[in-house]
Amino acid sequence: MCGIVGIVAKTPVNQSIYDALTVLQHRGQDAAGIMTIYEGNFRLRKANGLVRDVFESKHMLRLRGNIGLGHVRYPTAGSSSSAEAQPFYVNSPYGISLAHNGNLTNADELKEMLFNTARRHINTTSDSEVLLNILAHELCIKRDLELTPDAVFSAISKVHELCRGGYAAIAMIIGQGMVAFRDKYGIRPIVLGKREAADGSFEYMVASESVALDAVGFQFVRDLAPGEAVYITDEGQLFSQQCAEQPENCPCIFEYVYFARPDSKIDGISVYASRVRMGQRLGKKIAKEWADLDIDVVIPIPETSCDIALEIANNLDLPYRQGFVKNRYIGRTFIMPGQTERVKSVRRKLNAIGTEFKGKNVLLVDDSIVRGTTSNQIIEMAREAGAKKVYFASAAPEIRFPNVYGIDMPSANELIGHGRELDEICDIIGADGLIFQDLEDLEAAVRDGNTDIKNFETSVFTGHYVTGDVTQEYLEHLDKLRNDDAKADEEFFQNSSNMEMHNEGHP
Repeated sequence: MCGIVGIVAKTPVNQSIYDALTVLQHRGQDAAGIMTIYEGNFRLRKANGLVRDVFESKHMLRLRGNIGLGHVRYPTAGSSSSAEAQPFYVNSPYGISLAHNGNLTNADELKEMLFNTARRHINTTSDSEVLLNILAHELCIKRDLELTPDAVFSAISKVHELCRGGYAAIAMIIGQGMVAFRDKYGIRPIVLGKREAADGSFEYMVASESVALDAVGFQFVRDLAPGEAVYITDEGQLFSQQCAEQPENCPCIFEYVYFARPDSKIDGISVYASRVRMGQRLGKKIAKEWADLDIDVVIPIPETSCDIALEIANNLDLPYRQGFVKNRYIGRTFIMPGQTERVKSVRRKLNAIGTEFKGKNVLLVDDSIVRGTTSNQIIEMAREAGAKKVYFASAAPEIRFPNVYGIDMPSANELIGHGRELDEICDIIGADGLIFQDLEDLEAAVRDGNTDIKNFETSVFTGHYVTGDVTQEYLEHLDKLRNDDAKADEEFFQNSSNMEMHNEGHP
């Protein structure tokens, strides 16, 4: 998962992009980048690390220009090499840069096509570079010195024809403007905002979540529709067009469960309100199926599940307590590369308040269970703090299948729900009882915010991939890229390469 932002304004955009990235930091803590256009050239700063660490005053002074884009990243496969940090750019045609959130499921096929038909070489393992080169190739075919909106939309239409998967992307074209587009299923989110400039014209912004608009004073206009592209010229003219055949809105339901900030709206649905409804529905299920359990207190695993747990407590007429204190300077654990690092991070991330556990039967509530590493560690912490019994509730159903659309849900064999029944999962995480939200209830909790959405992307629960092109062969290929052993090998390779470069006297 990544966060993207782009701004076309009348004044410098570097600070606004920086501020927007800080509120999108939850979408990726591996790397950050900002690129602007100034005097006909790209200005770029990107590196591994958090936004606050990547950009110093000297970098911000270089990032001049009234048009720019930004990106925060965590790796969806393989290593966290800085070579994969975005934005990417190509010099031909015009000079194009791109930032991307999502994953192309036919990236290998597209790489081969790009080399055979356009002699374009892809220098990284990132499918974002593939997407950039597909767009560049289609714009190159137009051979127009000055792009028209029709030419831009024609190129995006071809991108949709060629590219499969889930993606939201923003591209800057030197001397022309900025284009943003969304895959035909609307899997990954992207929103449009505007604000009035000093001369009475409008400045425009596109971003992964509406909260980024709020942070820098832009007014939310709307979500981009599935398959839609918007083109904003350097002069600030806005054009939009549907560029995909038979689009269908199937937003990723995990955005609402876990990834998005609660103060965001995605496809007209308040993330906060959807989580409240998740808690209400799960509370009713617990009351029905666990009526005989002697639960004393409901405790959330911060922070995503706090609103969910409060509604469960209200529904069960039980006390709600904050039993864990979170260290806010530790990243999200299930996306950290390496099992050893995840286990260490859980105890660095949370600390139990003993008085809330001692001598009590506690119901812990989390948004989901992925590997089970975090859940097992937290249950152990609750017992060490004195809990008599520890029950566990998940606001999402069992995650049984990998995600292929831009979330680093790991190898299927690393998912605790893959091929296991409820009792076995409960034993592995060490709970005295375990209950999951039903998928129907989860979908209803989110859909209540926008009844026009008929389907969601729920492949991690069902194994049904909405793009219809995901084969067992592809999943096995993904498994090789995503499992912990593969990531450890890649990390070793990167470290070895860096050491060799250092020994040879390279900077």
